Amino acid sequence: MLLQEESLDILTEFLLEHGYTKVNSVPIDAIRKLARLVLAENVFTYEKRFYRQVIGGAMGSAFTLTLANIFMWKREKRLVQQQLNANEIYGRHV
Repeated sequence: MLLQEESLDILTEFLLEHGYTKVNSVPIDAIRKLARLVLAENVFTYEKRFYRQVIGGAMGSAFTLTLANIFMWKREKRLVQQQLNANEIYGRHV
C-alpha cells in the first residue's frame, strides 16, 4: 500500500533525479500539489455511504499505477545497491 506523503516525496525525487524541473510546462511543486489532490480527495461509495480513502491510492487509477511504479523504483534502487555491495545478484519477475 502506498503511503501518501512518502509517495509524494519519492515522486519529487524521481522527477529531479531524472532531470525534470517541469513536465509539459508544469513545475514540479504544482505536480506534487496535484498528486496530493488525487491521493487525498479520493472518495467512493459503499452501501449508499460515502468514504474517503486516507491510505494509499485508488486501485485502477492510471496515476496511482504510475505512482506505484515510481515508489517501487525507489525501493528497488536501495535493494539493488545493497545487493551490489554484497556481491549478490538481484532479479525481479513481474
